[in-house]
Amino acid sequence: MISRSTHEDEALGADTAITAALATPTDGDGRALQRARAFAEPLLSGETLDTGEPVLDHADAVAQILSRIGGTPDLQACVYLVYASPFLAHPREVIAKAFGEAFADVAIETNKLIQLQRQARQRGAPADAAASALDAAQTENVRKMLLAFSRDLRVVLLRLASRLQTLRYHAAVKRLPERSLAAESLQVFAPLANRLGIWQLKWELEDLAFRFLEPDTYKHIAGLLDEKRVERETHVEHVRQRLERELAALGLSAQVQGRPKHIYSIVKKMRGKSLDFDQVYDLRALRVIVGSVDDCYRVLAWVHAHFSPAPDEFDDYIAKPKPNGYQSLHT
Repeated sequence: MISRSTHEDEALGADTAITAALATPTDGDGRALQRARAFAEPLLSGETLDTGEPVLDHADAVAQILSRIGGTPDLQACVYLVYASPFLAHPREVIAKAFGEAFADVAIETNKLIQLQRQARQRGAPADAAASALDAAQTENVRKMLLAFSRDLRVVLLRLASRLQTLRYHAAVKRLPERSLAAESLQVFAPLANRLGIWQLKWELEDLAFRFLEPDTYKHIAGLLDEKRVERETHVEHVRQRLERELAALGLSAQVQGRPKHIYSIVKKMRGKSLDFDQVYDLRALRVIVGSVDDCYRVLAWVHAHFSPAPDEFDDYIAKPKPNGYQSLHT
């Protein structure tokens, strides 16, 4: 995919807001992360979540996920305060006194959202254990809750990271989560991560949730992918670097991103377009972002001169933009 920088993806986009959310809050002194973990550890030791995961282990893993997507130590500190809150008699007062009002706000709001989501999932859980998805109206309620209930995106980021860790835990211990939790992860949490542009969370939420919802299909597609993910990622990175060098030599300022297509995305494309596996051509993909429309077409010319384009697999969304304004070249 080749696009100019004002339309990097079909996601609705919230780069500035996400950057701000990852960087804040702080009423703190720069040592909040260490202090928060030390504060929470005696409260959480020996405690487990309803999934069976030790609470402190979960909090440590969520903090690591936030760190990986650029969350500051202050935001990571909020994780420990969120999980410590239920064990405090007066959580807002105690946390505000020890860490400041900003940390207390995030901890209390996140806990409120956790409780509301749990109640909504219990009310919306299908009576038939074999049911394949949440009721559409219930799904929409949970989605609106995530977006509208919280005062800021910090709470949403904490919930996304926590949900990913919950799915990782179930995968690690080889235990199926509640079907409603997996469906909610696929239908609400992953699209929200996509909407916010956090693609490294999106693809993992999708693959893990789909693995639990349709294990046979997941295993079948995984078997058809004859390379392990790390090998595909290595290959994509090699090609990405080559393309970046070649475009720079042409005087083109381009950002080149690469990714192997993940399993849920493959299945979604196969079903959406009624394709067999061998008809899915973009198991690996590159995205090139340049500064102007003219540069888009210059990159396209170079790519088609050095790689063989697949017949009937070219779309010009610059000449004919999508209704939402999305513009790029797909080849």
